[in-house]
Amino acid sequence: MGDTERGELIVLQQELEWVLNEEVPRVFNLIMQVLKEGAGHFPMPLCGSDAPVKQEKFIMSTAAHSTQDQVKCVVTVTGDTISQADINMKAAKHQHQVHRTSVTPDAPWRIQQIQDAANFLQMAMQFLQGLGVKASLRTSSETLNILCQLIKLLQKGRSSLLIPRKKTIDDLLSSRNMKSLTPPLPGDIAISFYLQAHKLVLAVYHLSSTSGTMKFESVQAECSMPWLTPVLVCFTTALHLAHQLRDKIAVFSQFKDFTPDSCSVSTVSC
Repeated sequence: MGDTERGELIVLQQELEWVLNEEVPRVFNLIMQVLKEGAGHFPMPLCGSDAPVKQEKFIMSTAAHSTQDQVKCVVTVTGDTISQADINMKAAKHQHQVHRTSVTPDAPWRIQQIQDAANFLQMAMQFLQGLGVKASLRTSSETLNILCQLIKLLQKGRSSLLIPRKKTIDDLLSSRNMKSLTPPLPGDIAISFYLQAHKLVLAVYHLSSTSGTMKFESVQAECSMPWLTPVLVCFTTALHLAHQLRDKIAVFSQFKDFTPDSCSVSTVSC
């Protein structure tokens, strides 16, 4: 290796040390501030906050172009729980009958996606606090491993709000929530509440049997939940900052003969 190449590697090493000592603590602090902002938008207190549980009422309805199936619902959401809901539905299968049922305060429906997102956000914050957001890290491989763990927590938190858990019709029909509806629905109708991005969705499934094969049709009512949008923005912003920092450190592995530490940064992926 010539003097010129050796000098270039020394400069690269100095640049990497600056990133680890200055840029990493700065970005970790910034991510922590973004997550704290996100925590403040949740409808229940997080991270030891003494903020009150928020209660909001929403009117859910089917799309304007839907003519055969109609679902209307007035729902009260308290924190991460549907504390009350009045549901009216008229299905194509039962055109001349309107089904009415309610979620009552003594048998509320937990929206598990809200709790999951809150848990992952708090885990990400506790993870950064455990590191000491002002402390510098000594090696690039150590930093990349930490970033990969942080990114996974943030991705899981964001996905909790974007992608509802899949449940079978049998699971819905046999669920404690369905059995607690007042009055009970007919045995060929199942309902489910879930989040999808910035919306709360009520899905109604109508079962039928044709030649021994069970089929179902579904219709949805939905409403926008305003607090979901800033929470998703915070998750996305934190992920963007973490990815940027990861890529900034990983770029050093692209230089020939430069190994920042005992574990090449190119071997770490997330």
